[in-house]
Amino acid sequence: MKRFRHDAIRRILIRSVNWIGDAVMTTPAISVIREHFPQAEITILANEMVSQLFLHHPGIDRIITFHRTGKHHGVAGRLRLAAELRKHHYDLAIILPNSFDSAVVPWLAGIPRRIGKCSDGRTLLLSGRYQAQKIQPCHEVEYYLNLMRYFGITGSCTQPHLCITPDEECRTTALLADHGIQSHEFVIGINPGASYGSAKRWYPDRFATVARRLADEWSAKVVIFGGPGETDIATDIENRLEGTAVNLAGKTSVRELMALIRRCNFFITNDSGPMHIAAACDVPLVAIFGSTDHTGTSPYNRNAVVVRKDVDCAPCKLRECPTDHRCMTEVTEDDVVQAALRLHGAQHSGVER
Repeated sequence: MKRFRHDAIRRILIRSVNWIGDAVMTTPAISVIREHFPQAEITILANEMVSQLFLHHPGIDRIITFHRTGKHHGVAGRLRLAAELRKHHYDLAIILPNSFDSAVVPWLAGIPRRIGKCSDGRTLLLSGRYQAQKIQPCHEVEYYLNLMRYFGITGSCTQPHLCITPDEECRTTALLADHGIQSHEFVIGINPGASYGSAKRWYPDRFATVARRLADEWSAKVVIFGGPGETDIATDIENRLEGTAVNLAGKTSVRELMALIRRCNFFITNDSGPMHIAAACDVPLVAIFGSTDHTGTSPYNRNAVVVRKDVDCAPCKLRECPTDHRCMTEVTEDDVVQAALRLHGAQHSGVER
């Protein structure tokens, strides 16, 4: 693949992926882009939810938010967005998603160099095309780094990273203090949701049991997380813990969620966006996997343990289980508690896992 001359690339548009967890896994590639083009002005184009993730990121100079409904919806909306982008005179568009739609707008905007994976019938929309090697499956973090390397965009960053400001940390400390959690106390985060579908979710009663046992073991406080659509699950766990947990499900912005997760000393979670946030913030965690493939989307951090069962139908990658959900029913409370205790013990003893 022909390499880019640095002096020819002054303005770069990065089209972000569309989900929080996926976006976290692109952060090493974004840091590599910044490292490779230190003189360039870098803009990221992201949806309303994901754009919050990139605020204060040192690799990004500008964020343009597109709206999946409203002014950017449909053909007229795509043309309107393309016209907005055209005003910035970008030299290069790096298209991280693999969809046809994500390549259309940079093409309509007349950006002369448009690079991304050759997929989804969008060959003619790209000027530089990456064909991933189908040898061994790799982690999504490594996929995005390989995508950059193919086009000669290289750097030293390999780990996901998120930026949280001191002011956000202070507001988090104050918020938790309002709920009776002081800055010196050990905090266990519980994340029982997963936006893709119920097949990815372990059970509220089991999360509650794990939270209770670990809180007793570590003299810890428990904070329950979740999105607006996961409040019922979080309330179920809160009720089972009989008033000993702080339930913040549906009550936080993405930025507040990031800062709160970073404050946690340990995290118990399904495969989800908050799982990847915790990994990027270097919070020790246990992740419970069922229907999804841990080889590609596991938490990218040495301070993380995946708990899963090797059943014949997993990973099915379905939103809803069509049978008996055995990939999750076979994961017991003891499995998760013991994984957490081993990880915590290894950290405090200096033992290599």
